[in-house]
Amino acid sequence: MKVITVTLNPALDREFIIEEFTVNAYHRIKGQNHMMMNPGGKGINVSMALAKLGVSSIAIGIIGGYTGRVLLTELNKVSPLISTSFVHIEEETRENIVIVDPINHTMTSINSPGPRVDKKAVELLLKRYEIYLSRAEAVVLSGSLPQGLTGEIYGKMAKKAKEKGRMVFFDMIDEYLTEALEICVPDVVKPDVRGSLTILGEGLESLEDYVEAAANLVKRGCKLVVVSYEIKNDVVATQDGVWLISTEEKVEPENILGAGDAYVAAMVYKRLTERNASMLEVARFGYAAALAKTKKLAKEMPEYEEISEALKSCRLERLR
Repeated sequence: MKVITVTLNPALDREFIIEEFTVNAYHRIKGQNHMMMNPGGKGINVSMALAKLGVSSIAIGIIGGYTGRVLLTELNKVSPLISTSFVHIEEETRENIVIVDPINHTMTSINSPGPRVDKKAVELLLKRYEIYLSRAEAVVLSGSLPQGLTGEIYGKMAKKAKEKGRMVFFDMIDEYLTEALEICVPDVVKPDVRGSLTILGEGLESLEDYVEAAANLVKRGCKLVVVSYEIKNDVVATQDGVWLISTEEKVEPENILGAGDAYVAAMVYKRLTERNASMLEVARFGYAAALAKTKKLAKEMPEYEEISEALKSCRLERLR
């Protein structure tokens, strides 16, 4: 086990492919290949992507009820490279619904908030986490939090990992990121700006806003910062400067489900397998993984060969 992925608010993802989808209308799903059910939550998605790259991980977090048991059963089928250690609670794990329309190029997501988690469950999870830290090389802290938790939990977990010399990766919304950074600065951060275009409370409008936000996180101590800019561009900041990674290839919006998690997993893979790789190379490999994922309609993570092919389409432009 090389990597710990933490998913505090996992979900059972249900994905439906419905052509010409509209609201307030009756739709019939064409067949079994147009509907999928799989384990979800950003950390779990990272574990599944790492498995495609031959990297072992342990997925930990909190699950509950019947839905949680189904999620765990499905996750255990994915790959022998994924171990699991979830704390079980009574309240039901959430379910997320995604409706993909390949005709109109839309993706409609309906995400549940998740259960309320008590202090006892969190304490038990943290005890397990500390045990696994002794054997891991990297930790991925990502995704939404269930009711009753704040970004402070991510900061505490990051601090424990850094104290043991582990690499720490963040992928979370600004609310959690701001709180976590008050406790510990990660090595790599990919802020989730999908719902709110803000980083550390500052709004993102122009490209310069993204550049400034990424550069500021590096000044705070992060070694690598990746911020999504529009649908197929990323602003990348390291201690050596700021770049824009992009591609001339067309990226369909309905294919982006799981692309961000493929990105994070690929960066983890690159850091583990090529210790001499620059942070810019790490980001570029992550970008290629996300691009490779968008070639697939379903939430299916890319193989190494597909990432290598996508690398040929990546363009770099220095911004500062």
